[in-house]
Amino acid sequence: MYPEIFHLSFLHTYGVLVAIGFLAGLSVATRLARQAKLNSEAVFNLGFYCALAAMLGAKVMMILVDLPFYTAHPGEIFSLSTLQAGGVFYGGLIAALGLAAWYLRKSGLPGFPTADVFAPGIALGHGIGRLGCFSAGCCYGLPTHLPWAVRFTNPTSEVPPDLLNVPLHPTQLYESLAEFAIFGILLWRIRKPHSAGSIISLYLMLYSTARFIVEFFRVHEQGNLWGGPLDTSQWLSILLFLIGASYFVLAGRRREVPAPAHTR
Repeated sequence: MYPEIFHLSFLHTYGVLVAIGFLAGLSVATRLARQAKLNSEAVFNLGFYCALAAMLGAKVMMILVDLPFYTAHPGEIFSLSTLQAGGVFYGGLIAALGLAAWYLRKSGLPGFPTADVFAPGIALGHGIGRLGCFSAGCCYGLPTHLPWAVRFTNPTSEVPPDLLNVPLHPTQLYESLAEFAIFGILLWRIRKPHSAGSIISLYLMLYSTARFIVEFFRVHEQGNLWGGPLDTSQWLSILLFLIGASYFVLAGRRREVPAPAHTR
């Protein structure tokens, strides 16, 4: 809706909200780390490194799912539009998980307890980031005549000209609201006795379900990596749900750890 703040071309709403989301999510993670008696400095560093990996991974996945276009136009890989694009979230998540596995071994942080304290922050940060998508007009929805449809009118938005002033599903808001709800659920659950790994597993299950549903109402600018009736994000949603559900069941059989003590 408002791609630029105060009509300043160098100050993009998307970037500002993504930065706010990152800082808010990292703040939640480090606070929960202190409550769980983890090394909060190492957790902060992990969050920072994961953010860098996520930005790179999201763009790599964006290129992979639209490989025919980038193969025909290789110069676009390093273009300003590609650098400014948010990319595909799942690519960023996979890259961040890979880097996290390396850093956990290097720093000595316990894997699943650390992942658990990050889960609520990931949901909060992503929810705020999707508000940035809504402001920029990216990740837009299919045309609809539902009462809550939105119209993008700013020609500088990511919405293509043929969809300007057309009522669309506000898919960015669908996902943002889902993420805020997931954040609330995870924050409530982590404050109760739980098995290590159950919080991050619950996040994977809840987010993959929400993303799978939202994809049905969204226009897919990128291609479909694996083809078929489902898009790439939906196939990844199924995979992540199965991973999360499998470990959630296994974690339920483990001894529960006490809820973290609250600290300021």
